Amino acid sequence: MRLHRNLCFAVIDGLHKIFNENEYADKVVQQLLRRDKRWGSRDRGFIAETVYEIVRYKRLYAEIANVKEPFDRDNLWRMFAVWATLKGIKLPDWKYFETTPTRKIKGRFDELSKTRKYKESIPDWIDDLGIEELGESAWAKEIEMQNEQADVILRVNTLKTNKKDLQLKLQSENIETEVIPNYPSALKLIERANVFKTEAFKNGWFEVQDASSQLVADFLDVKPGMKVVDACAGAGGKTLHLASLMENKGQIIAMDIYESKLKKLKIRARRNGVHNIELKVIDSTKPIKKLYGKADRLLIDAPCSGLGVLRRNPDAKWKLQPEFIENIKKVQSEVLEKYSKMVKPGGKMVYATCSVLPSENQDQVEKFLTSEAGKDFKFVKDKKILAHKSGFDGFYMAQLEKNK
Repeated sequence: MRLHRNLCFAVIDGLHKIFNENEYADKVVQQLLRRDKRWGSRDRGFIAETVYEIVRYKRLYAEIANVKEPFDRDNLWRMFAVWATLKGIKLPDWKYFETTPTRKIKGRFDELSKTRKYKESIPDWIDDLGIEELGESAWAKEIEMQNEQADVILRVNTLKTNKKDLQLKLQSENIETEVIPNYPSALKLIERANVFKTEAFKNGWFEVQDASSQLVADFLDVKPGMKVVDACAGAGGKTLHLASLMENKGQIIAMDIYESKLKKLKIRARRNGVHNIELKVIDSTKPIKKLYGKADRLLIDAPCSGLGVLRRNPDAKWKLQPEFIENIKKVQSEVLEKYSKMVKPGGKMVYATCSVLPSENQDQVEKFLTSEAGKDFKFVKDKKILAHKSGFDGFYMAQLEKNK
């Protein structure tokens, strides 16, 4: 493989923004890919995959390159040289690579790979937390899996098409997919491709949504005609899934504290042909109180550490701080306490997170059930999904029912 100067410069610029300006990797990569219209899919793939790979293994590559944060551009080129050397890519005779100790890099890699915090490239405190909550064996497998590149999974929009027709449509656009057993609405891309440019996407035939995430709407047990509240809707991936399960019948109230996210949901709903969603910004306690005792179903897709989705957001492990975890647990408890009041007697609620930590998951549910707010609820079932067991994102979901 030959390195092209303009593509490498794009990677370095992206890493500078992510590591030194604290920008989000997915946003930075999107900006980089728009930089030059002449770049083909291979060029764009190189930029995206290289940026994510170096972000994923920042601690390991920085240690091998013997550089410390904040990284200046020379430091970033050294880390890039480590990445390229470990990939077996011949370094061109550019000034940035003049002093690269190629032989030492491989030896250093072998040496550091004996220690998990370097091998899997994670902060000490996250490693300690993972061991404490999941145990040594499960955590070792989980964090290794969280460094694998995630598959691209589509969710078929059954309001507009079915799995077979979507497969044929994508095939006509040179995109091959395969069915995933036990995931009724999911298709997996056999090779990565930009699905957002397809006619099928523009026509609202599918959304990109991980297989684990697709289980949440199913878990809520909705029926057409119900009044359903999605209390932390965000940009609405699960809201849209609920709408298709309800066959566009009944009412979904999609709520979030961020109006900007609900605006994105509005655009997505239009493309999906969904028209039973009402959007509500949570700008005070009023919108919640108005719905006390009204919801047949309530989804609380709670804010969390995101430690189940590091494969998709590798920069999150560098942005996370121990105090954030403690604060988010308080938020989860408050959200459960306040939002659960929207469920009517006999109604059901699902509490979900994209975390693998029991302290954010089953511990929160147990705490809620023994609280004043949770005394009218009973535990029905839950599902704990670890990435190393499922092959998909780490997730948790618990279904609770309110007494009649």
